[in-house]
Amino acid sequence: MASMASLFTKTPKPTNSLSKATQTQFLPSFHVSLPSKKPRFGNQNRLQVKSELISPDGGKLVQLVVEEDLRREKKRESFELPRIKLSTIDLQWVHILSEGWASPLSGFMRENEFLQTLHFNSLRLHDGSFVNMSVPIVLAIDDVARNRIGDSNRVALFDPNGVEPVAIINDIQVYRHNKEERVARTWGTTAPGLPYVEETIANAGDWLIGGDLEVLEPIKYNDGLDRFRLSPAKLREEFLKRDADAVFAFQLRNPVHNGHALLMTDTRRRLLDMGYKNPILLLNPLGGFTKADDVPLHWRMKQHEKVLEDGVLDPETTVVSIFPSPMHYAGPTEVQWHAKARINAGANFYIVGRDPAGMGHPVEKRDLYDADHGKRVLGMAPGLERLNILPFKVAAYDTTQGKMAFFDPSRPQDFVFISGTKMRTLAKNKENPPDGFMCPGGWKVLVDYYDSLVSSENGKIPQPAAVAV
Repeated sequence: MASMASLFTKTPKPTNSLSKATQTQFLPSFHVSLPSKKPRFGNQNRLQVKSELISPDGGKLVQLVVEEDLRREKKRESFELPRIKLSTIDLQWVHILSEGWASPLSGFMRENEFLQTLHFNSLRLHDGSFVNMSVPIVLAIDDVARNRIGDSNRVALFDPNGVEPVAIINDIQVYRHNKEERVARTWGTTAPGLPYVEETIANAGDWLIGGDLEVLEPIKYNDGLDRFRLSPAKLREEFLKRDADAVFAFQLRNPVHNGHALLMTDTRRRLLDMGYKNPILLLNPLGGFTKADDVPLHWRMKQHEKVLEDGVLDPETTVVSIFPSPMHYAGPTEVQWHAKARINAGANFYIVGRDPAGMGHPVEKRDLYDADHGKRVLGMAPGLERLNILPFKVAAYDTTQGKMAFFDPSRPQDFVFISGTKMRTLAKNKENPPDGFMCPGGWKVLVDYYDSLVSSENGKIPQPAAVAV
């Protein structure tokens, strides 16, 4: 059996272009004229086919990991500075910043960047242009830490165990953390029970500290999945190796069923019809914090492995890589962050689904956000004009064909919508979904996960069988 790593990063046509990793021009530019009528998808007045990798926000991919020959000295310095111990989620944000997913940010936000994000969902650059930035990337500290810092202009960040130095923040600024305003503007509500708020903000300190980051070495989790955490720079190299002339990204935090796969394969077909020669899918599952009832990352990656092994997605034209961001569940505000980060990873097309980054209201029995607002916001968001938005086509189980298909409103009686709740209920009860809903191997992984919840001791979730190497 092919290994998971080879399936996820298989290169069909090796080239000699790896030595040009910093080059963003794949092939000589070419253009394909399209009809003058409004495109079927996207937020551009006219889509042009050109074989270039989209440039990062700000024109340059920010990479904050210290050069290897300087790491020993920087680590020595870190032990002499005031210390801040990071939470697990703080460490995930250091990871995001270090690799340039949040370009052009050079560290945790100072107050001006924080205010621009809260009030405008964007950052203004020195040349007057704007890039999208919809969620605050900030580090909270309490009074004890603030007093410990004193007049120092630099602080060291240590891992959640408080043992190993992770980064140094330079030219720091400490400012008030108005939690209520932050929550209200990011989520549109201050209702209790918002997962990210409960986990990271409610009991956080009353101060925020911003400044330029020096990350002492690449962030690793040593969980068996680090080889799938490709940085934006590594992803761009991979797209270059594959001679990609378009990259379309799919954001997900759930197992892949055949309706998802239909959407992704249909998107590639549409891009080929537009004139692209080799569109590559970036299947980019979210790997940071998720709420308790979401399927954990290890199990999702095992399920994705089966999807590729069973040929539901083509490994020749698919790159699967973990997106290390924490999940806010902040609906139309957060989906902008998901889209913006994929620009920095090299994607020029972004698939957006129903109620992206949404969740049920934590108190009332209703959705927290309008299901259509996420895709509408992406089509208007400042700083995302360069990104082509691909609205999610609705897929359901077609009883006449015995498989997932795009919904046909002329014969609604033939379609069955299998919600995430229904899918989880079937898996928990060890019941099979209709044939053609999910590949058998992938479904077995999901059943095994829910079975492990019942049989586990002390509430601990067992890890799935080791992912193939």
